[in-house]
Amino acid sequence: MSEVRSRLAQSALRGPPRLRRVLRLHDLIFYGIVIIQPIAPVPIYGIAQELSRGHAVTTILVAGIAMMLTAFSYGRMAALYPLAGSAYSYVGRGLNPHLGFLAGWAMSLDYLVLPIVAIIQAFLTVQRLLPAIPYSAWVTFFVLVLTAINLLGVRTTARTNIGLLFAMFVVIGAFLILAIGYLVHGQGMRSVFSIQPFYDPGTFQLRAIATATSFAALTYIGFDGVTTLAEEVDNPRRNILLATVLTCVFTTLFSCLLVYLAQRVWPDYHTFPNIETAFMDVTRTVGGATLFRGMGAVIMLGSLGSGLSGQVAAARLLFGMGRDNVLPRKVFGYLDPARNNPTFNVIFVGLLALMGSLLFDLERAGELLNFGAFLAFMGVNLAAVRQYYFIKSRTQERHLIGDALVPALGFVFCLGMWLSLPLVAKIVGSLWFAVGLAYNAFRTRGFRTRPVMIDFSDS
Repeated sequence: MSEVRSRLAQSALRGPPRLRRVLRLHDLIFYGIVIIQPIAPVPIYGIAQELSRGHAVTTILVAGIAMMLTAFSYGRMAALYPLAGSAYSYVGRGLNPHLGFLAGWAMSLDYLVLPIVAIIQAFLTVQRLLPAIPYSAWVTFFVLVLTAINLLGVRTTARTNIGLLFAMFVVIGAFLILAIGYLVHGQGMRSVFSIQPFYDPGTFQLRAIATATSFAALTYIGFDGVTTLAEEVDNPRRNILLATVLTCVFTTLFSCLLVYLAQRVWPDYHTFPNIETAFMDVTRTVGGATLFRGMGAVIMLGSLGSGLSGQVAAARLLFGMGRDNVLPRKVFGYLDPARNNPTFNVIFVGLLALMGSLLFDLERAGELLNFGAFLAFMGVNLAAVRQYYFIKSRTQERHLIGDALVPALGFVFCLGMWLSLPLVAKIVGSLWFAVGLAYNAFRTRGFRTRPVMIDFSDS
């Protein structure tokens, strides 16, 4: 044991800081599920029902299949480049270092906004359950809790996420059982099974389904956070691909089950008392006030898990860029020697989350999140096409479907989602993107020099 520690110490003296490979496949899957949240369709359920004219489960299923295409690209790029930095690393090495910086800059907006969305969503739930708590006090407390946990290190975050996941499944499991019991007791076993949530000929409309599918894609935002931990994963070439795809598969199946039962319990989407909290009204129908309050608690716990995972993902993305000296290395590339944790980045993201939660509302924050996410997704899909189909060595066999068609379809879907964003989100997001473009131009003397890209793929 002492010999291993000695070798690690000598390695640290010879090169730049590295993250330890301590996470296994189950850690990654838990992490991915929590950052997406098992209750991901709950906040968007009512709006998705209205937009799709009663076909929310169909939109979530279609969006899930499409996002799996992008998850496959992320997993394959992580197998080639098992590094911290996610889209930044994959696009930078798969396409161009300058494009990699811009992809990382766009994705940093995604991860910086994710904790803000989580905090605002948690407060909206608290406001319905405990309306006396002031907004600013709750936001400050929430940010302090998230930052304190993440400062303890990634293993603490992983253990916390597992605990949060267990609590969410207890309440959601109760909903599933009570919803089935409610249907069976009211109309018999045959009422549990129906194709109406997937296809109702009286209300089905392709245009409505397309619009709602763009919105339903929010269910899956955050799955790529798994790849930001690539440098801390045991056997990253295998486990990152499996964890990324399996996270999307689980989210699709579980979300469809939740929404399907909710649609069977409350089929008339025109009659929700409050469209923004429609799922909570469904839980009150099947389980009364107890389940209603339990679901509120679950939403708060889910927001805590999403905020935790979003903050640690943003901190590690900034670490990847800081270590490569694209951002100032002394600050963003710093690792706490005691906990092997990018401490400055965790604090920096916490401060941004506090300010953003006080300045933005949920709608604007969600739109900005989508702007950065889909730009990064498009970049990774293009990088996967180039790496696996166009520049493979002559000894490697090319596969049209897996190497070209799948990532190309992922790119087309993400482009459609990005084009559907509101104008305000495009303007604000473009300003962020322009700042990154100008900064990169300044650091590279008008793009004449190549950004430093450190390769740890063999570590």
